[in-house]
Amino acid sequence: MDNTTLRLLPSVEEAAGQPALRALCERYSAPFIKNFIREELEAMRRALRAGAPAAPARAALTDELTGRVRSRLDRLFTSPLAPVLNATGIILHTGLGRAPFAAAARARVMEIMAGYCSLELDLASGKRGERNEAVSGLICALCGAEAAVVANNNAAAVLLALNTLCLNKEAIISRGQLIEIGGSFRLPDVMEKSGAIMREIGTTNKTRLRDYEKAITPQTGAIVVAHTSNYRVVGFTEEPELAEIVALAHRHQLPLLHDLGGGVLVDLRRYGLPYEPLVQDSLAAGADVVTFSGDKVLGGPQSGLIVGRESWIRKIHANPLMRALRCDKLVFAALEATLRLYFEEGGLPASHPALAMLAEPAGQVRMRAEKVVEALAPEVKNRFAVTIQASAAQAGSGALPLEKIPSHAVVLSPPDGRAEYWAARLRGANPPVLGYIQEERIWLDLRTIREEETPALCSALSLALAERSTGSGLTGDDRAGDDRAGA
Repeated sequence: MDNTTLRLLPSVEEAAGQPALRALCERYSAPFIKNFIREELEAMRRALRAGAPAAPARAALTDELTGRVRSRLDRLFTSPLAPVLNATGIILHTGLGRAPFAAAARARVMEIMAGYCSLELDLASGKRGERNEAVSGLICALCGAEAAVVANNNAAAVLLALNTLCLNKEAIISRGQLIEIGGSFRLPDVMEKSGAIMREIGTTNKTRLRDYEKAITPQTGAIVVAHTSNYRVVGFTEEPELAEIVALAHRHQLPLLHDLGGGVLVDLRRYGLPYEPLVQDSLAAGADVVTFSGDKVLGGPQSGLIVGRESWIRKIHANPLMRALRCDKLVFAALEATLRLYFEEGGLPASHPALAMLAEPAGQVRMRAEKVVEALAPEVKNRFAVTIQASAAQAGSGALPLEKIPSHAVVLSPPDGRAEYWAARLRGANPPVLGYIQEERIWLDLRTIREEETPALCSALSLALAERSTGSGLTGDDRAGDDRAGA
């Protein structure tokens, strides 16, 4: 093409002087807006050189440029982080932020974030304090540990512990425990980055005590046991009890690190769920260091808790990596408030959202589903043949991997068969509604919709489904585990 159209494009300064763009420069940082103008002008030049059609007038090209800059701003300031209604039936959904905070945790975070706080100040002495003291006493009182520290997630906790116990030394671990923890992060990779040398023993399905003993050498730094929280090896299997492995480690003056993954502090059987190893059980068996998540079944913020013998915890706390992996004041505030709930165990499900969802009787879930259907606009119920169906919820985040929790779902049957189109409409609602697609129907599991969220759910459903409009693009949905990403 000739350069006639290219010459019609304004300069950066010329464009910035136009009323609409000048207003943006006055509202925001002028250099920031001018950089957007510069980049969009270059994009327009590339398109024109490639043969893209263009208006033969400068005013029209300037209008196009203005629209491009405004679109850039809209995309920039439209946050991908938004509150959503989780109707997937996955209680600890990694993609949706795992455990919702208890009311007490939310209030405590707001209190601490509003101003200054005594994060690292001992108010009694007026001297510098230690941030872990905000929660270490609570953790130790709950699980019977001698000492505790907190890292910013459980993978960090494992990394920190291994780096302290096994730097340039061997860490013995059973082949059947080489877990992929999610997001393609694998325990062997974490071990490698920690500086530990992984010494794999046994087979996928069978590891015996003598396998551990045969692997012990002067180069051994620790024995590692990882709870297979997100899968189970069943059938022709064998593994020694934790107490047996602990006894072996201690006979050889070695520490034992037990990675629990999800942190369970109460016996889930009282809520009709299968037994999951308690932190208290690991410590009672003699484990020297135990690591677990704060944001799974425990119900708190993203964090990795490290508990155990004081001598080892002291070394972990003194590790220079501790500063890189430590938590901020908001995590400590939320974790402190969450842990306090466990001291009033009788009222725990009522105050603990994740446990409440895990423990709620299926009949109550159905009653909530009935309320939602009753509140829907008549045209929605008629058009989508809305029904209530029995469903199977999941704990999520690797917890209780084999457990299907009886639940109920509101099921929408699109008359045009375009389940993905209508699911996209729901994701675009205010607030966004995430369910899952099964057999070309949209399932909204009410186990993960709390009572106080039902008015917002009903409103969003009625508005999103009341009339047809141009929808947005959509993505596929997979119902397996945490990959039930949300229709």
